[in-house]
Amino acid sequence: MRSSRDLASRARRWPAALALALLLPLAGCATGADSGPGGDPSATGTGSATATGPGTGPGGGTATGTAAPAPEVRGQLRADDRTRRYLLHRPADTDDPKPLLIAFHGRGADAAELREKSRLERAATARGMLVAFPEGLDHGWGAGTRATKQRPDPGLDVRFTEALIKHLVRTEHADPERVYATGFSNGGSMALRMAAERPDLLAGAVSVSGQLPAGDAAVKPTGPLPVMVVYGADDPVRPLAGWPSPPPDPEEPILPSLSARDTAAAFAAAGGAGKPVAREEKGYDRTVWRLKDAAPEEDSTAAATEAAAGAATVQLLVVHDAGHTWPGSTVPPPDGFGPVSKALDATGTLLDFLTGSGR
Repeated sequence: MRSSRDLASRARRWPAALALALLLPLAGCATGADSGPGGDPSATGTGSATATGPGTGPGGGTATGTAAPAPEVRGQLRADDRTRRYLLHRPADTDDPKPLLIAFHGRGADAAELREKSRLERAATARGMLVAFPEGLDHGWGAGTRATKQRPDPGLDVRFTEALIKHLVRTEHADPERVYATGFSNGGSMALRMAAERPDLLAGAVSVSGQLPAGDAAVKPTGPLPVMVVYGADDPVRPLAGWPSPPPDPEEPILPSLSARDTAAAFAAAGGAGKPVAREEKGYDRTVWRLKDAAPEEDSTAAATEAAAGAATVQLLVVHDAGHTWPGSTVPPPDGFGPVSKALDATGTLLDFLTGSGR
């Protein structure tokens, strides 16, 4: 969590961050006309979302799947001389600034696949949140800092995400103080990279089945931020204990990674957290690090001081009898990915964590 110093000054820093983004070569300009529906110049068309809420398909329902699907925008954005695409789901139209969730799909997948698997668009828009599902280049993300043949510019996706956030703040009235990131697998690692390298742009992040890259691709947290890592205890694709020396892959190198616990611990250390507290819950184990509060600034408001007093957390949830999957999903995983746990609704859990400021 941000200290009271951060809470009091973050609104002042955001315009500077936007100004910096404007100076970057990505020049995040949209490709459509400003007169498009909803004032979104990047939208290439709108339609009704076909996905349903979490757990509303065969096999049962959950508390998160109660609202009708939000209108879907298929948008595109020019960044680093490339046309990048995304799906956007809007909540009911209001004049108030809206929280924004950026959701990164896994390697070999796309935005629609993550939307279907997670049902984030229904659960989040029911809470008044914008949800953006960006599309990765070649169905993946540069989640690590190592340049590869397939991804010679390892910072490309970081800059694209910055441009997308800036664009949605401008065109969709997204609240720059409530921008969150999540993702699955390689997309989970991308969410962690944004949390590690751009903590001032985010208010929290959650990774499902994704770890911090390590070795010559290492990503290191640079500031305090509420972060949750949700991981299957029996993940056969990316082991819970990490992969310091992954096997070669003919299509694209697999990056080495920290363990799920070391990933969470790295964010805890960056936030000055104390010793973790572990407890068993039904179907999973939870480990919690409480982030340290910094001393408030002399000119901090009473609200900022009060907000800083409730320290946020870094959390690790290790889900029993779960593989490289999204807990609570009704979509069957690919062969070899292991079982899907029904003991945890990952979608509702991550939204509760993020909107509760990581408590």
